Amino acid sequence: MLKGRLGLEKARIPHADRHGLLWLSRGELCVVEGCLHFMRGKDSLTPGIDQIPHQAVSMILLGPGSSVTHDALRLLARHGTLLAAVGEDGVRSYTAPPLLPDRSDVARRQAELWGSPRRRISVARHMYALRLGEVLPHRALDTLRGIEGARVKTIYRLMAQKHGIKWERRHYDRANPNAADIANQAINHAATAVQAAAAIAVQSMAALPPLGFIHEDSGQSFVLDIADLFRDTVTLQIAFTAAKRAQDCDETIDRLVRREAASVFRKQQVIAAMIDRIKQVLRVDEESHGAGDDRDS
Repeated sequence: MLKGRLGLEKARIPHADRHGLLWLSRGELCVVEGCLHFMRGKDSLTPGIDQIPHQAVSMILLGPGSSVTHDALRLLARHGTLLAAVGEDGVRSYTAPPLLPDRSDVARRQAELWGSPRRRISVARHMYALRLGEVLPHRALDTLRGIEGARVKTIYRLMAQKHGIKWERRHYDRANPNAADIANQAINHAATAVQAAAAIAVQSMAALPPLGFIHEDSGQSFVLDIADLFRDTVTLQIAFTAAKRAQDCDETIDRLVRREAASVFRKQQVIAAMIDRIKQVLRVDEESHGAGDDRDS
């Protein structure tokens, strides 16, 4: 018999051998007889109680209508299982207690690339290549930002035309977000949803949110980097689809965006795709740290 309250002190499974993410909502995450359980209430579509294989998953995502007990947090921390409170289908990310994932390779790799100016601009150029569909010869970050900014203006206009939305310009007033037109409000809400998905992906990979390669000032810089990789294909698609629907119904644009984001996240497996992109831009699957680390993207 293994020592410890639950008899599992030495049974931790490496994250590489776990099954990824587990989504739970509308219930209580608690401990029953030493094991983690999720109790769904009478208002749930499927009332009952399920035992959760907490050692076999890397991260539990708690959706709306959920609560968690102190004992459950202790159990998750002991076995290195991450926990995050999220919105419906991951369209918001409210908190992710650091429960010490049993890996540091991604963080170390990210720090190595970020710590070298030459490697950092190489990763940034790779990210811009993924976003623009071509490898640009420029090496100055400000130049790359300018080129990408001009391209985004064109994409805004084309997306608006495609969805039959009146478009003037990108506008956002932090002091009064609701002062913008519906299309701009939709983009704001969609960006928040996609950033939440990116936060989940970054957290699940145990990467370092502050160490961004394009964004620099935010404590979530790397999260913003990953979210921007999906701006054209996910964020703007969600935003303009919701803005179009807003013309024909009385629902708030926030609700319409969240509903559309949840649908897109499920259909396109957005978080899984973001995890793959993180591996790609950080080159975590490379076997050596030789010349391949410094190649231009």
